[in-house]
Amino acid sequence: MPTPFHTPADLTICFAHVAYQMEATFAQRETGLRHFQVWSRQELADRLPDADVLVVSGFWQNSLLENAPKLRFIQSIGAGVDQFDQAALRARGIRLANASGVNRNAVSEHAIASILALARQLHTGRDNQRQHIWRGMISDLSQREDELGGKTLLIVGLGAIGSRLAKLAKAFDMRVIATKRNPATVTGLVDEVHTPDRLLHLLPQADFVALTCPLTPETTNLIDSAAFDVMKPNAYLINMARGRCVDEPALLAALQDGTIAGAAIDHFWDEPLPADSPFWDVENLLITPHTAGETRMYEENVIDILLENLRRLGEGNEELRNQVV
Repeated sequence: MPTPFHTPADLTICFAHVAYQMEATFAQRETGLRHFQVWSRQELADRLPDADVLVVSGFWQNSLLENAPKLRFIQSIGAGVDQFDQAALRARGIRLANASGVNRNAVSEHAIASILALARQLHTGRDNQRQHIWRGMISDLSQREDELGGKTLLIVGLGAIGSRLAKLAKAFDMRVIATKRNPATVTGLVDEVHTPDRLLHLLPQADFVALTCPLTPETTNLIDSAAFDVMKPNAYLINMARGRCVDEPALLAALQDGTIAGAAIDHFWDEPLPADSPFWDVENLLITPHTAGETRMYEENVIDILLENLRRLGEGNEELRNQVV
């Protein structure tokens, strides 16, 4: 089992990501800690034996544990930790923390941007622009752009991201209702908050349904055909959560047959979305390539959490920021 953290100055940190400039950003902090960055799974496998601390997300595979004799702490770059075998980490005495809240602003702003884009039909405007089409005025009220004031937003999962989304929605005079496992912890953010088991009763009220919940066994395929069947035909689904929170065949059917008005989806079951996926050609769907959490501040925000956790571990503090294991 790895030894406890006593001398953080002796640590070697491995940053592992395909794109994020973690090492360069960390170097600007001038901590004096040894560190290096790898840019691929193979590089990670080759260099992991040198690391006491690993900062990683998508590159992680549980088989790497067999090649990590010094590893004592993993700081996930993302909020999701379903890729980690937590029991195996505990057995080896390896601590784990996530980056929950690191992209709170980015994701909530992406969600409200998606809501605005759908209401104002910005996506169809861009489509028309590419085809050099100047759309005429519309007589059919159901086909016109809309306003958000007075519309109801249902937020599924009122955590850090959902709470900020509620605040943004209120700035547009929306009615906000939400689900949260413990409604008693909510103060003044929303008009109503309910436990998750009330979801099917809340969906018929919503003009927009925004998913900001984690992926768990309870939220897998949470939005399925039964959920779409009770939504308003003029409602929109906004998925800022994991792709597997939505039953994709049911979503495709609901979009194609007009069960709902449209959707904005940032996460899919399989990513990158395959080139032959039928979702690419669905007109009432706004796709973003898992970029809701992208922000120019991402590296800085993750490193803030990392340094706080290294300080706590160095002081022998058992409680980590965003502790998982």
